[in-house]
Amino acid sequence: MRFDLITIFPEFFAGPLNHGIVRRAAEAGIVQIHVQDLREFTKDRHRTVDDRPFGGGEGMVLKPEPLFHAVESLLGHSVGDAVRKNPLLEKTSIVLLSAAGKRFTQETARRFSQHDRLFLICGRYEGVDERVAEHLATDELSIGDFVLSGGELPAALIVDAVTRLLPGALGNEASSQNESFSVLERAEQSEAAQLHKALSANRTLLDFPHYTRPAEFRGWTVPEVLIGGNHAEVAKWRRAQALAKTRRNRPDLLPSE
Repeated sequence: MRFDLITIFPEFFAGPLNHGIVRRAAEAGIVQIHVQDLREFTKDRHRTVDDRPFGGGEGMVLKPEPLFHAVESLLGHSVGDAVRKNPLLEKTSIVLLSAAGKRFTQETARRFSQHDRLFLICGRYEGVDERVAEHLATDELSIGDFVLSGGELPAALIVDAVTRLLPGALGNEASSQNESFSVLERAEQSEAAQLHKALSANRTLLDFPHYTRPAEFRGWTVPEVLIGGNHAEVAKWRRAQALAKTRRNRPDLLPSE
């Protein structure tokens, strides 16, 4: 299985992936781990990967062009545009690590362990242009209800969780079948339901979608409301989009209807 980790901090992975089961699996040829520097896929002399968010607000947003370019260069083909989308090869997934994603679980790790290739896009700054989540990534995932400085730690965790499920990685195949979230996963659903109710009581919402320049990319345009300059309408749109994304990715955070 091949992992492609796309990041602006490639040196981060020198430590976490060079120990234990992951290192042994790499040495045995069970996995191939390639760390890709996102700045190598930029086209300007400053190697720019981020820009200010449309609609205003703090922080910077990762641009769509270098992320699309990185994935497509590694895939060897375009993923398409707003007119025509090109399908990925079977058993290939592109994962965006984001605090606004669906929760990564052991079941997700098992699904990925059946793949041949997994791309892990490490988000940074205030967020990633929403067109990456909508039109490039096959999955948008979070490792928990908290915010990290970037997606590098979650990516390392996913590599570890998936690698240990691959045949030959642990030596004893029964090990992964008898550990946490395998036998006990279903038994703990009642506790999970209680936690979800508690979260719902706080009406927690995921982050709203972020967009940055260019305003038009491959036929996908930034929502007009973010360019119009009406801050009241921007705030209203962001609230509605945050609610929609929460309902889509984490409905357990919302009160029962």
